[in-house]
Amino acid sequence: MSDDVRTPAQIEAEIARRRQDLADTLDELAVRVHPSTIARDAKAKAVSAVDRTAGKAYTAVNGAVSRVAAPFVGEDGSLRLERVVPAVVAGVALVAAVGGLSSWRRRR
Repeated sequence: MSDDVRTPAQIEAEIARRRQDLADTLDELAVRVHPSTIARDAKAKAVSAVDRTAGKAYTAVNGAVSRVAAPFVGEDGSLRLERVVPAVVAGVALVAAVGGLSSWRRRR
């Protein structure tokens, strides 16, 4: 017998193996297109995108806070009162002015 001649048993075994491969592939496709799988994958992608966005936002805010705080903090981490006090006074004055303007508008 030559190598390319197969017995009926070999052919049947090949057909059975291919049927099983096809059944496995169809099962995998069914899982992939199932609505719960699609929803889970979409949720995972959304969570990942939110995590990336939140991380970028945190980094940006942290950098902005550091830049704003830098003039008010010494190298040793202590507050530089000669800069903090005038900034606080200016902030309080601004809030008072806005509040006064608001109440002035309500009286008119």
